[in-house]
Amino acid sequence: MGMTNPEEEDKVTLTLDDGSTVNCDVIAIFPVQGKDYIALLPDRVIDGYEEDDVFLYRYKELSGDDIELTPLDDDEEYEIVADAFDELLDEEEFNELS
Repeated sequence: MGMTNPEEEDKVTLTLDDGSTVNCDVIAIFPVQGKDYIALLPDRVIDGYEEDDVFLYRYKELSGDDIELTPLDDDEEYEIVADAFDELLDEEEFNELS
């Protein structure tokens, strides 16, 4: 999956494997074990995914405004990042309640 530079800070356009694009809201950018990751929520349902599926990528800022997203191909890395993202969501919900 490739991506284009987000026009707005909180949106990213992903290019899917079939060449189509999808706009995603940036839910969070968060560090895990010294690397940054990004959580994206697509604005439409993508074949093979559920409606509220969140996409997780390794995130890297390049020169200028460019960013690089790397898919999490390693299951172990994905699990660690997904757990960290779940904890982040729990914390945010907790913070909103308190």
